[in-house]
Amino acid sequence: MIIKNGRIIDPANQTDAIGDIFVKDGIITNVIIKENVSDNADISDEEIIDATGLVVMPGFIDVHSHFRDPGFEYKEDIYTGAKAAAAGGYTTVVLMCNTKPTVDTPKTLDYVLNKGKETDIKVESCSTVTYGLKGEKLTDFDEMIKHGAVGFTDDGIPLMDENILREAFRKAKDYPVSLHEEDKTLIKNNGINHGKASEFYGVYGSPREAEISLIKRDLQIALEEGGMIDVQHISSKEGVELVRNALKKDMANQGVSEGFAMENSAEGNSKPTRHIHAEATPQHFSLTEDALIEKGTLGKLNPPFREEADRLAIIEGLKDGTIDLIATDHAPHAAEEKAKSITEAPSGMIGLETAFALAVTHLVNEAGMSLSDVVSKITINPATLYKFDRGTISIGKPADITIADVNEKWVVTEDDFKSKSHNSPFLGEELTGRIRYTICDGRIVYKNI
Repeated sequence: MIIKNGRIIDPANQTDAIGDIFVKDGIITNVIIKENVSDNADISDEEIIDATGLVVMPGFIDVHSHFRDPGFEYKEDIYTGAKAAAAGGYTTVVLMCNTKPTVDTPKTLDYVLNKGKETDIKVESCSTVTYGLKGEKLTDFDEMIKHGAVGFTDDGIPLMDENILREAFRKAKDYPVSLHEEDKTLIKNNGINHGKASEFYGVYGSPREAEISLIKRDLQIALEEGGMIDVQHISSKEGVELVRNALKKDMANQGVSEGFAMENSAEGNSKPTRHIHAEATPQHFSLTEDALIEKGTLGKLNPPFREEADRLAIIEGLKDGTIDLIATDHAPHAAEEKAKSITEAPSGMIGLETAFALAVTHLVNEAGMSLSDVVSKITINPATLYKFDRGTISIGKPADITIADVNEKWVVTEDDFKSKSHNSPFLGEELTGRIRYTICDGRIVYKNI
């Protein structure tokens, strides 16, 4: 395969230029940077993708997806989730563990990973931190790593026992521990911000303190234990600032002075190890609690949409590198579940198929963030965190490649979704940025031309 004349954006190599990419047997064999678009000779025997006017990027990596399999396949399964991922430009996904049974034994983990191997993309999975997500007894970390777990999380359930969390960091070593930061003792109605949204629905809701208190506690524990922490789906401006300060302490502990570049930072020729990581979801940098009022249960998620100041703080955190990951938190639910009342309907929304367009629309076009910075947060940064040998367009690396038209406008409809569920507050919204090709290991696994 030859992908010619595309604008190659590869943050790992600091590339943003017109070029051709050559692929053979699923591996990138050559990358030729050119001054401008040109015709190629002697390539008639190759499969050719003319990417003139398009952006060519490393295949996207999502560190936070729910495929609901095993146990809740009526919402999504690993096959349909993988199709949704490919349609969104994702060649790798890291799955969460709140399935039935939960992913806390080698048997269940093997089931997920083996089923993932039958899809067109790369399906990875975390293990739970605790058995049954109960927060009481640690999973056998060593055994789960041996069977292919790439990290640990009780996502959806906060870890309330400080001693359990400390031990988790020690046992995980350099594997990420991803944390859902909501103190449930402070929440009366999840998914509803305590403020304008809770007043509208006549309930107490979920106060920002629920997130702030746990982020503050868990960052301190991570710093003390030297743990690799991933603060999931930040929703508050205070949460962003807590991560920013903890990251500075992390770097200072390694002798890195202030003013460092927070992403892939380095002094001289050495790169420090970043132990403090954080996710922002496209929905949290795109919408506020007004979406819950306007869209009803389609706008309900944990943690909830908050205020405009919070949304802007999240964007600023993405810009300055405080937040190094864009994660979809793809969370499918059946239509009949979302049709329940605001307090009874489950929280969550699908996100794989709209994530890139939301980033182009709100981060690049509206907030002025560079496309390269956006791409780093869905390619090389997650690859580095999880030690994946991918996330870059480099010779000798797997040909995981996403091609998109960053200028095309489109209106989101249910027909655009490969996911089994359609619970999205972005239905009917016009976005900019459309995936054209998704290529995994040198094979086209999604095409929209």
